[in-house]
Amino acid sequence: MSASGGTKAIVAALAANLAIAVAKFVAFLVSGSSSMLAESVHSLADSGNQGLLLLGGKKAKREATPEHPFGYGRERYIYAFLVSIVLFSVGGMFAIYKGYEKIKQPHEIDHWYWAVGVLVFAIIAETFSFRTAIKESNTLRGKQSWKEFVRHAKAPELPVVLLEDLGALVGLILALAGVGLALVTGDGIWDGIGTVCIGILLIAIAIVLAAETKSLLLGEAAGVEDVRKIEAAIVDGDTVPAIIHMRTLHLGPEELLVAAKIAVRHDETATEVAAAIDAAESRIREAVPIARVIYLEPDIYSETEAAKGADPEAAPGGPAPTAEH
Repeated sequence: MSASGGTKAIVAALAANLAIAVAKFVAFLVSGSSSMLAESVHSLADSGNQGLLLLGGKKAKREATPEHPFGYGRERYIYAFLVSIVLFSVGGMFAIYKGYEKIKQPHEIDHWYWAVGVLVFAIIAETFSFRTAIKESNTLRGKQSWKEFVRHAKAPELPVVLLEDLGALVGLILALAGVGLALVTGDGIWDGIGTVCIGILLIAIAIVLAAETKSLLLGEAAGVEDVRKIEAAIVDGDTVPAIIHMRTLHLGPEELLVAAKIAVRHDETATEVAAAIDAAESRIREAVPIARVIYLEPDIYSETEAAKGADPEAAPGGPAPTAEH
């Protein structure tokens, strides 16, 4: 993973979740709190999720092969999608199941101070992990809102860790509220209600993660700013007077494919056209370093046709040919 901030946030979350999972499970064994059991499973699942993200980052570094000529950059998207599945099933559905059981057969919480103590410790640990994720994300999100950052980030690791940590913190507060109400009222049903709420929260986060990662898996274009930089880099006003149409596609978080049909003048030789294409590719890579796979197709430029206006499906020298069926 080239983004060291993402790796740092993942490692911080992994360390916190492993410590918290052990503490929660001990508290469950002593107190019998179903919220504690659900939270311990949640933390264990989160630890596995961070392991999946690190594994995906490692596998994505593999060199391209004849069978996979564009490399393995999308491995990171696949493993991030697996995280959403784990969070939905092992985290959310298990918590709802345990909460339902507790609501049907409520009982008082024994050794409540264990549960409360572990929850307070977990909140502190998750706060540090969440703070690390926020700090590392701020270096990448720029002026974007948090919602825009999660929706438009091409690297999935930081949005996943951010949402996981947020869910963990809110879940811990819900667990603490459930345990607290169970102690105050003497009715263990509140512990079960808190557990169900944790499950619903985790499922909601898992659905958001799955939707965003699915979009990355399907293939997303470059961001608006990168597209502008690429367009400005291609057109030099002389050898390449215009872009007829262009497509971009992320092959991975740090690898971009650029395919464009560019306009050239009718009196240029093949050597001059080839030189213009080479120069345009160099300008693109300088402007957007992650643009590593570039295909530029030349077409004859016509001022008369160009004056008619921009048409993404037409060439300045006439309409682009359509495939016959």
